[in-house]
Amino acid sequence: MTNPAPYPSYSAWLARITAGVTLVFGLAVTVGGVWLVSLGGSLYYAIVGPLLLATGVLMWRRSRHAYSLFALVLLGTLAWAISEVGFNFWKLAPRLDMLVLLGIWMLLPFALRRLSIRRNAAWKPLAGVVGLSALVLLVSMFIHHDEIQGNLQGLPFDGVAQADTKDVPDSDWYAYGRTSYGDHSSPLKQINKENVGKLKVAWTFRTGDMPGKDDPVESTFEVTPLKVGHTVYLCSAHQRVYALDAATGQLKWKFDPKVRDDATWQHLTCRGVSYHETPDMARTIDGAEPPAECRKRLILPTNDARLIALDADTGERCASFGRNGEIDLNDGMTVKTHGFFEGTSPPVLTKQMVIMAGSVTDNYSTVEPSGVIRGFDVYTGKLVWAWDSGAKDENALPSATHHYTPNSPNAWTVMSADEKLGMVYVPVGMSTPDIWGGNRTPTMERYTSSLVALDISTGKRIWSYQTVHHDLWDMDLPSQPSLVDLKTPQGVIPAIYAPAKTGNIFVLDRRTGKLVVPAPETPVPQGAAKGDWTSATQPYSQLTFQPTQKLTDADMWGATMFDQLACRVMFKKMRYDGPFTPPNLQGTLVYPGNVGMFEWGGIAVDPDRQIAIANPMAMPFVSQLKERGPDNPAAPNAQHPPGSEVGVQPMYGTPYGVDLHVFLSPMGLPCPAPPWGYIAGIDLRTNKILWKHKVGTTRDSTPLPLSFELGMPMLGGTMVTGGGVAFLTATMDNYIRAFDVTTGKLLWQDRLPAGGQSTPMTYSENGRQYIVTAAGGHGSFGTKLGDYVIAYRLPE
Repeated sequence: MTNPAPYPSYSAWLARITAGVTLVFGLAVTVGGVWLVSLGGSLYYAIVGPLLLATGVLMWRRSRHAYSLFALVLLGTLAWAISEVGFNFWKLAPRLDMLVLLGIWMLLPFALRRLSIRRNAAWKPLAGVVGLSALVLLVSMFIHHDEIQGNLQGLPFDGVAQADTKDVPDSDWYAYGRTSYGDHSSPLKQINKENVGKLKVAWTFRTGDMPGKDDPVESTFEVTPLKVGHTVYLCSAHQRVYALDAATGQLKWKFDPKVRDDATWQHLTCRGVSYHETPDMARTIDGAEPPAECRKRLILPTNDARLIALDADTGERCASFGRNGEIDLNDGMTVKTHGFFEGTSPPVLTKQMVIMAGSVTDNYSTVEPSGVIRGFDVYTGKLVWAWDSGAKDENALPSATHHYTPNSPNAWTVMSADEKLGMVYVPVGMSTPDIWGGNRTPTMERYTSSLVALDISTGKRIWSYQTVHHDLWDMDLPSQPSLVDLKTPQGVIPAIYAPAKTGNIFVLDRRTGKLVVPAPETPVPQGAAKGDWTSATQPYSQLTFQPTQKLTDADMWGATMFDQLACRVMFKKMRYDGPFTPPNLQGTLVYPGNVGMFEWGGIAVDPDRQIAIANPMAMPFVSQLKERGPDNPAAPNAQHPPGSEVGVQPMYGTPYGVDLHVFLSPMGLPCPAPPWGYIAGIDLRTNKILWKHKVGTTRDSTPLPLSFELGMPMLGGTMVTGGGVAFLTATMDNYIRAFDVTTGKLLWQDRLPAGGQSTPMTYSENGRQYIVTAAGGHGSFGTKLGDYVIAYRLPE
């Protein structure tokens, strides 16, 4: 018998390396699998790990039985994977990818030659299982999961417009949500479902305002511009205001409030400015004739706690407003630390009033500025009223003997108003710190995470509804509420829709605060950290995007089986009993996460069709309390640290600090499987979600030029038009997209030069409709930064 011809040396080395890699795989899976079993997790990894070790040993010995054993491992893995997650490609992929690739590698000629099995057909079962696995993955790519297919027909327009739209020309966009109703909707219909695919860039404006070396991480370009007459108004991160020609995007004037760079701030954000026009026969609060200057004015909040009035035609300060055109929002505060009170969202303007809230530094200490809501005369800046949610006397004005209550709950997002009813609607947040509440008083907590209606003229509370009791998760109301005149068989109900971070949308009668859509109190997990307590129940709206099933370790994800195994171990190490699991020293999985299923973008409402378009997301967070120690002192021992809302937060004045971070795999991917972001259509007559589709790709989130449509996290909101089209720019990939509001079908998209973490708007100029969005990215979201404002229109 003759000896076989010698094999090339590289085949021997590759075969040895393959065996070694398989042994390493087996060792890693064995260790992780045993750890997972000890935590009460799946047995799969503890079984497969030793089998992979045995496969590696057989390969090292050049035994053909390695192929038979590995074929059984892969076949068993395929069966286990399908039993856990069905034919869901993105959940199957991390369970199968490494083993399928290893199987393909073992079938390459060098391996077959090295093991001398080409003629004995030991490789054929493995080839069959590899082919079957590849076929399952291929088929699963065409099966849709986690989506709702449906139609959102809506009502025909009956010719009766909502009260808020009558004072705003169809061609314009007067307020953050176009009107004080916060509907983010325009009746313009020149751009429609049939022609939206022809949109082209009409003009691009660059602000020149880019983050500096001393700016905080969360430097953002979240603005929704206004359009009044022939001018577009917007602000950039440093609260610089720009007036642009609506047809060309050319700069008319610019105002710089000289907000200094400061890395200790948590935010550097300007979501917009507010517009006011002096009506005929107007009077100030004191009954005087308004000043002749600034008949059209803009009100600008700043990050350094100022409120500035500008002439909308020239950009000059309105000298008769406050002191030389500005108000110091630190007046009446006990805590005046620079940057602790920030005006990040535009105020509500009514015929006579500027109603201003503000953002307060989160999770730093129990000694913070007040979250007081204040009403000022829109012409003079005179303080008319205050609503201090943490004070015994909610409406007490500051004096020599009285200051606003430190650390009372604030309202950092945009408010809405109904001037006909005389109410302003305040989405109230938290009294910081957010994650431990053992020292909160009943007075301090009575309005936390609540929707509150105040009298526009006096600031007196009319009604309130609490959406989270004793909030330990920062699950406040982050969005501008949307006011909708609901058309029902029993008549019109003036309703208010309040999206919450929990994913619930609370629907109430805006006259009384009574629920329109039921939100029954539901038992929630108990067991707060020492010194704290939890509410026995929480309200769950029947209009909700909150996941109906609790996460399990089978829901964990990753780029590979090792990534997924690590996520499963981390998941089992934490406490998680579903939503509202209390924070603790062990670490709590918060899902939906602290950033919320809804954020400041809110929802878009078409009041004519009685429909809404939402873009909920679900990003997991980890909240872990930290006991005091050398690295976590009980009181500040240094200058205020750099601003951030992630990482270890000191929570001075409480027994603990807290570590807040996104729940990520070792490779930086969210541990729960995608989708993480959707666009969805809601029928307001039935308050049912009739369609929901994932939105957003990986194109700008990975170093590889790959574009998988996973459904990505997003920051920003939707805008809907009379042409039956909804627009969205908020996703982590740099796109503006247009959707058919009836079905949710993607109609058009275009690449943006930077992240689009903003909410689009639309207007008409010279008979042509424009779609405008800011593309400047978001520092803490990790999207590409820029300074672009881009307008689209149809070609002539």
